[in-house]
Amino acid sequence: MTPKRLQHFSQSVSSYQFRTYAEKIVKVPQMAESITEGTLKQFSKQVGDYVEQDEEIATIETDKIDVSVNAPESGTIKEFLVNEEDTVTVGQDIVKMEPGGDPPSGGREEAGQSPKESASRDQETASQPKGEQEQQKTEDISPKSSGEKMPEPSKQEKVSQSSQLNNQEPPKKQQASSSKEYETRKSDSAFGSREERRVKMNRMRLRISERLKQSQNTAASLTTFNEVDMSSLMDLRKLYKDEILKKTGVKLGFMSAFSRACILAMKDLPAVNASIEGPNGGDTIVYRDYVDISVAVATEKGLVTPVVRNAESLDLVGIEQSIADLGKKARDNKLTIEDMAGGTFTISNGGVFGSLMGTPIINLPQTAVLGLHAIKEKPVAIDGKVEIRPMMYLALTYDHRLLDGREAVTFLVKAW
Repeated sequence: MTPKRLQHFSQSVSSYQFRTYAEKIVKVPQMAESITEGTLKQFSKQVGDYVEQDEEIATIETDKIDVSVNAPESGTIKEFLVNEEDTVTVGQDIVKMEPGGDPPSGGREEAGQSPKESASRDQETASQPKGEQEQQKTEDISPKSSGEKMPEPSKQEKVSQSSQLNNQEPPKKQQASSSKEYETRKSDSAFGSREERRVKMNRMRLRISERLKQSQNTAASLTTFNEVDMSSLMDLRKLYKDEILKKTGVKLGFMSAFSRACILAMKDLPAVNASIEGPNGGDTIVYRDYVDISVAVATEKGLVTPVVRNAESLDLVGIEQSIADLGKKARDNKLTIEDMAGGTFTISNGGVFGSLMGTPIINLPQTAVLGLHAIKEKPVAIDGKVEIRPMMYLALTYDHRLLDGREAVTFLVKAW
């Protein structure tokens, strides 16, 4: 090999090594021990966009939370290795990017936001009505600047134009045809729209469905009800809510009071806070000295149950603050796996949606779930007199394999 060819080969190898070194592959991050795959819901950037380090590139939807895929370092996106709605696994390559380089002029705000070229006159755009598009096409081909003669209108067109100019009725043939079309359209829409849409369930909804059916098929579920007078609790809240809000910034609600009441009742009935675990449906009862309360929160994607840890060590304000923080994270789609893992007892407040009464489903492997409902003014007998009081129905769904009816009813009575 001549020195010149050797030099050219050396430069080619160096260039190839540099490009190989420069490429950076972004992989699906570790999500949790129990989550190995997800659905790549969307890419936040496009090929050719410049991204900063830790800037979000894509979102992966799992059966519990949405996971963000962030850029490991600053650079330019070169290629997407998967498509949106594809199932991806932990460690799988999803994006190829070229590290380094400078962001486009105008700063980070303009990165990935270059304006698209406006459609040419010949192109159809979504903002143009169809009639305008047809009119434009007609204007483009009309011989305005040429000496060509326009074809003379047909006899039928002349009659129509003459009728319009003289405010005369159109011929009977056209009128009959128009009437027939109107009758056809009328008959088509007589019963309204009968369209159907099929939408694939997202992973969270699929997981919720699976868990709910698992609960129904595993636990011997039974629900007991009680009615509670909310007068005292409402008076307490009214007396202290402004002061607590001013001192701590926490809005005092009812969830903290019910949580605290459950914790106190569990001291006499620890089985409510226990669970059945083990093979073949469970052969071991696990009793706990701590109380982790799962709070049901409704989100756009489905019901989630973030957990208030060691609720037995918190006062009313502490519980209320924890519930508020978890609720905000759930609505902002910022919950982590750790926020929802575990839980020994669940409280679901359907009353915020106006529910009068319902039977909540147990969140396995827990043993019980308390359902709160709407507060309604009702006439009740008080010391031999009829009074109007704010009343609420409570529903305790429990696993009859571990709790008997006596313990379940006693739990409700002790708490309220």
